[in-house]
Amino acid sequence: MAGTKHIVGREKLPGRFEELVRVMPPQSIVDEVHYENTLEMVDRLMVVGRLTRGQELYLETLVELVEAFEARQHAIETADLTGLDSLRHLLEANEMDASDLGRLLGIHASMGSKILKGQRALTVGHLRKLANRFKVSPQLFMD
Repeated sequence: MAGTKHIVGREKLPGRFEELVRVMPPQSIVDEVHYENTLEMVDRLMVVGRLTRGQELYLETLVELVEAFEARQHAIETADLTGLDSLRHLLEANEMDASDLGRLLGIHASMGSKILKGQRALTVGHLRKLANRFKVSPQLFMD
């Protein structure tokens, strides 16, 4: 499969694991084409609705293979990111500014700006509120 685009057919997917393996054998992903093909199969399974046990097992297998490939080939370097970088990114992604941060933390709006500039530190209570709001680990905001 390496190197050639294999379009998975649009026919109805089999319900049994063994039959799905015949359509596209799950194997370690070695290149971008194989990665795209595997994602295409994952997408097809995701829209099936109610999966059979065989389809669930096959999907779980493919997802694990995709995750392993992404960890090897598409890893995001985060060693140089700080807690403030993470906070700024989450605020931007949620269309929030320093005043919104202040309100979220229950402090004066100007304090939100000072936190983002690194002039004030986040407290344990702030970390909990941020983790709860953004559904992440509090450690994300700590250096």
